[in-house]
Amino acid sequence: MSTPLETQLEELLAKVKAYNPSADLSLVTDAFTTAGDAHAGQKRKSGEPYFIHPVSVAHLIADLKLDVPSICAGLLHDCVEDTEMTLENLEETFTREVAFLVDGVTKLGKLPWNTREERQAENFRKMLLAMAKDIRVVLIKLADRTNNMRTLEHMSEDGQDRIARETMDIYAPLANRLGIYWLRAELEDLSFRYLYPNEYRQLLEDLEATEEQRRAYVVEVEQTLRRLMARNDIRCEVHGRTKNLWGIYNKMRNQKRSLDQIYDVVAFRALTSTIRDCYAALGVVHEKFTPIPGRFKDYVAMPKPNQYQSLHTSLMGPRGERMEVQIRTYEMHRVCEEGIAAHWVYKDGRGGLSASDQQKFAWLRQLVEFQRDLKDPAEFIDAVKIDLFADEVYVFTPNGDVKAFPAGATPVDFAFVIHTEVGNHCAGAKVNGQMVPLRHKLRNGDTVEIITNSNQRPNKDWLKTCATARARSKIRHYIRGEQRDRGRALGKELVERALRQAGHSYQKMQKQGALKRATLDLHAGNKEEDLLMQVGFGKVTPTQVVRSIFPEETPAADATDKGGRLKRLTGIFSKPRRRAPSGIRVQGEEDVLVRFAHCCNPLPGDTILGFITRGRGVTIHKLDCPKALNLDPERRIDVSWDSESEVSHPVTINVHSTDKPGLLAEVSKTFSELKVNLAQANCRVTPNGRAINTFHFQVAHLDHLKQVMRALQKIRGVYSVERV
Repeated sequence: MSTPLETQLEELLAKVKAYNPSADLSLVTDAFTTAGDAHAGQKRKSGEPYFIHPVSVAHLIADLKLDVPSICAGLLHDCVEDTEMTLENLEETFTREVAFLVDGVTKLGKLPWNTREERQAENFRKMLLAMAKDIRVVLIKLADRTNNMRTLEHMSEDGQDRIARETMDIYAPLANRLGIYWLRAELEDLSFRYLYPNEYRQLLEDLEATEEQRRAYVVEVEQTLRRLMARNDIRCEVHGRTKNLWGIYNKMRNQKRSLDQIYDVVAFRALTSTIRDCYAALGVVHEKFTPIPGRFKDYVAMPKPNQYQSLHTSLMGPRGERMEVQIRTYEMHRVCEEGIAAHWVYKDGRGGLSASDQQKFAWLRQLVEFQRDLKDPAEFIDAVKIDLFADEVYVFTPNGDVKAFPAGATPVDFAFVIHTEVGNHCAGAKVNGQMVPLRHKLRNGDTVEIITNSNQRPNKDWLKTCATARARSKIRHYIRGEQRDRGRALGKELVERALRQAGHSYQKMQKQGALKRATLDLHAGNKEEDLLMQVGFGKVTPTQVVRSIFPEETPAADATDKGGRLKRLTGIFSKPRRRAPSGIRVQGEEDVLVRFAHCCNPLPGDTILGFITRGRGVTIHKLDCPKALNLDPERRIDVSWDSESEVSHPVTINVHSTDKPGLLAEVSKTFSELKVNLAQANCRVTPNGRAINTFHFQVAHLDHLKQVMRALQKIRGVYSVERV
């Protein structure tokens, strides 16, 4: 009688052999045994043997119909991270190919990072760089993340929230860009369950309550469509399905409607043998049912960048209800289900993408190569999210070439895609022959022409209108270059003045290499220009430069460096003022002028950034604050929370709920039990019978706020609680 593990192995081998008869199954067996021995005795948080996880990942990889090295990497992917095994061991026991795939999905756990966000950014960067060399890396990572999401209930609430957010922001869109729609839908729904538990539970209950009625409607429409196709001699299969939960909830949220007001909860799919039959089927359904204007999309003639092809049309169906019909060939459907894995070919037992398919997915490599140069972790993660954005528009160049952009893209985005210099000198644009402002949002089918002017330069306002990571990065790069030039000029002026007051010549010190030595001594960079820029930005004071060059001289402490404290920041500040303790340490010091950004209102426990501002000291932002991404990283300064401080900080939350008697009393009781003193409350009722309650209060740290939010979310009738 077979053991559970032996049964798992047999099922895995059978699954691989079904789609790849020439596969070397002995390698899979060896990997299974090696991983089982390496993880022996290890347990998951659920209490189950850890080895269940890599086996489940290998099964998911087999569902994607990948090759033997990918299956082996799935079985071994946690060995390097969680056991004594090394990449060298894997290369010796298996192959260099397997070791490379395992390394690509292994986190950078051994290196010290300052923040969780920095670690996250570098792990993504590593994965994307490996993906540029071999697309199988990201497919294995998606399988790993999917299994982790399926067992997320065993994590802490904070862990659930963090992993679900990361999955929704990065991995689900990545699955979408790779064309694996079933995987994207599952990742979205699993993330939805943990990010918005009340809304998830309510939507699930509402759908279950109407399931019988919806099933009868699906059967009716399926039979109607089949009869129509048969009557017109079109051979096809017709299937109806309920859309995924997150897609339905998103539509409810965006349209501010309840479930019974969302008409296209169900989608119907017609599968045919040829493209000609697809268009014939479209004509039949349009003849029978009234099409809804503006709701037809032809992805057959113009496929998405991930090679998805289908005809989409929305119609007024039976009983006057809206419905969506998707029409595609069987081959198109296979690509839709399997995504990039559908392009996998096997030759002599080896898997890979053909040269033509490699070219189709070249956008992945371009995405990776472009983001390789983004050093700032927050900016890198922001860029990844933008590039993986699901909704796209397709526009034409004057020569008829098609360019794809995220929804909301403007002529500025278009200009930077054509060429960096075109973007830098973009002065205007024509869309379909008409002049439009640079903030104009492009639409499907637009023909765009850029007008340039040699005197035009990028400005910060462009960052508010552009939608692509490439345009934002190029604009920031140009603006930072200008700021660095101004910083160097100001720094040179300040150092010249300080040296002159000390009785020395700037030119003489420069010729003798004294400024270069001061740069290294003060850890301000490698070149003299780096030192001047640091002085201009207030990170190094002119007095420090003079003392570094002439340590034997002790000039009187000036207003830029009194007492050796961080008053050196006054190269940027106006006048340091005495103020109440802020609970913030700036480069280890606690008496620096600090203000908290009102755009994000950071709390102790949030990961924070400090930015030097003129006349207002250091402004503190949350690391993920959108405004912080647009600030110059050269003016960033190390800040941290003072663990000994007991300063309270203002915070605002919105509580979305039903409008029912007694609910506000329950909310007030919860605040009282958690020792929260409300400073202000504002409650309003929306036309759809819901209430939006805004509360202002103070907390000492982030954990206290999370405790309050979790308690409020448990109140029956509360849909969501969000920090403003």
